[in-house]
Amino acid sequence: MARGSFNYCNQPPWVIASRHFNENPQELSIQGVREANRFLFEKLSTIPSQEERALVFNDFMSVKFQLHHWQDQTDMAKKSIRNSYLRFLRGWMMDSNSVEGAVLKRWVESRMGIAPTYHRARIDGIHSEAYFDFSVDVMKGSARTNAIQSQLDLLYEYCQFELSRKYAGQMTVLLYRGTYDASEHDLIEQTGRRQQIVRLNNLVSCTSEEERAWEFGSTVWEVRVPLCKIFFYNDLLPGSIMKGEGEYLVIGGDYTVRQVLCTV
Repeated sequence: MARGSFNYCNQPPWVIASRHFNENPQELSIQGVREANRFLFEKLSTIPSQEERALVFNDFMSVKFQLHHWQDQTDMAKKSIRNSYLRFLRGWMMDSNSVEGAVLKRWVESRMGIAPTYHRARIDGIHSEAYFDFSVDVMKGSARTNAIQSQLDLLYEYCQFELSRKYAGQMTVLLYRGTYDASEHDLIEQTGRRQQIVRLNNLVSCTSEEERAWEFGSTVWEVRVPLCKIFFYNDLLPGSIMKGEGEYLVIGGDYTVRQVLCTV
């Protein structure tokens, strides 16, 4: 997996992408986001209800990025403002290789320094045709909204804020990933009969429900994911677009995975 020479995190890209980091995680933060929005997080810290905190977060995003003023704008500006971070999450749910999916992968690439390995086709490097096509999708998607990268920065930091409460005292969570073609992932090392170190795309979907994972592929991996590498999860926001699926959007890298045997 290509790792950038810089990012906007408190850890370098090669550390974040490594299996050693996944096995010994540390806190991650996007440079300046918490500090620039400290009043939001101070307010959230005083609210005991997760549902109420989510409403406060949505309202804050709406005001900060003027998402509630889209009807007052001209046609082009109206489309730009209306297509908020929620639109990109919905686009990912429909198709992770969509233009919305490309924008989310570019966020990981720019903030974490981890380049994508797949978008509609395998990406062998930043000079490949597949990477060029990916970049075109990023441009198409980014033109649809207002300051989408900054919106995603805040979404990630809010997700981390909530995860520290949802999994108090934990650094990792056990998730499952279903895939129809396990060979699409780079095999780094075979460490056991059913255990491998594989390189996941820079952003992937996982689920907390083993049975659900079988709906997404004939191979299911069990993977322990650092909380700091979770970008979004199904019940983070009220009326979540992923409600009922136990779905998590996970930042990729080299992970130790264990193949789950089908018991049916």
